[in-house]
Amino acid sequence: MKCTFWGVRGSIPVPGPTTAGYGGNTSCIEIHDDDAPSLILDCGTGVRKLGGKLMGLPGREIHILFTHFHMDHLFGIGFFTPVFVPGFHITVTAPAFHPDGPRDRLGRFLNGVFHPVRIPDLGARLDFDAVRPGDSFQRGPWNIRGFTLNHPGGACGYRIDRNGRSTAYVTDTSPLSRPGEGLSGGKPPTSREQALCDFLRGTDLVIFDTMYTYEQYKRFMTYGHSYPEYAVEVCKHAGVKTLCLFHHDTEASDATLDALAAKWADHESPRIFLAREGVTVDLEG
Repeated sequence: MKCTFWGVRGSIPVPGPTTAGYGGNTSCIEIHDDDAPSLILDCGTGVRKLGGKLMGLPGREIHILFTHFHMDHLFGIGFFTPVFVPGFHITVTAPAFHPDGPRDRLGRFLNGVFHPVRIPDLGARLDFDAVRPGDSFQRGPWNIRGFTLNHPGGACGYRIDRNGRSTAYVTDTSPLSRPGEGLSGGKPPTSREQALCDFLRGTDLVIFDTMYTYEQYKRFMTYGHSYPEYAVEVCKHAGVKTLCLFHHDTEASDATLDALAAKWADHESPRIFLAREGVTVDLEG
């Protein structure tokens, strides 16, 4: 199992010289193996470049999982070349009660008004499916389970397992406890935190929303994002091997993120690194 970061930024793309090191594209991650179709987590602006890669490969099966449909996780799909190409079969899955839910939400963006292309104009075959957080399901060879996150409008995290390896994608979410309570306060987990830890138990790699510093989080508690210290406590409690800090703040420059990386560089149990565009993590090695 390999994990490639195509977009690591939160809220809005921030290209420019101060963000080029870590990248300015919004959320998009590819889970892939040499013998498996790509599994795409969110279609932020990073998915555009991923589309170019996939056009050069022989496979024509792609699976997309949306955590939710806020624009920073959606905007890139209209620039994802495979959706325009006959012969591609793309399955789009998102949290909903019925497959019409993901189709309707995507159609509100690809509608000829907010984007010049509409879903019926696309050349690829698109199938839609709904997932209820907590349910297990399969896409190609990928075994997947969802988890309800704490975000305005709702969001679903995913755990992906295959051949004894596992990755979890936990964005966008606020902590599942208030400051001073549960793991946020250095105490035993709340029931919701315990459920999250059970969901993540023993995962090889967890990609966690850590957009804010703790001081920023206290100012923006209702915005639906977390901070590194909380992610570390969750992953320690869950026995996670490696934690990736993800969904970087729009105002976080490369220098700011370098300082954050240095702060956590020597941490063990879990090991910690920062998401960076273009980096591939091989869980076999």
